[in-house]
Amino acid sequence: EVQLVESGGGLVQAGGSLRLSCAASGFTFDDYAIGWFRQAPGKEREGVSCISGGDGRTYYADSVKGRFTISSDNAKNTVYLQMNSLKPEDTAIYYCARGLTRATMIPLPKLFGSWGQGTQVTVSS
Repeated sequence: EVQLVESGGGLVQAGGSLRLSCAASGFTFDDYAIGWFRQAPGKEREGVSCISGGDGRTYYADSVKGRFTISSDNAKNTVYLQMNSLKPEDTAIYYCARGLTRATMIPLPKLFGSWGQGTQVTVSS
């Protein structure tokens, strides 16, 4: 019943912006952190950002800090990732996932589950 669905990816020029959405259902949204991850061809899946379910604490990977912003709309059970100043190296499939415990806050792939199908982000130079 737990389900996460990503949307909002697309093709954008370097320096442009995209806003990704992660729509959640099947669990008490406020109780769990939601993380954003990405996987580029030939690379390991890596954590991008994370937001806690209740108090709004956030985490950002150094590679995106200052460019990406994670936010949550609890009434809509949706987490967003606003991506600005995009670079070609941001090109990847972006996934959202739920923390395996209520305490999870660091976006390590092994600590998250219920993965969505992903949405492709392509940044051209």
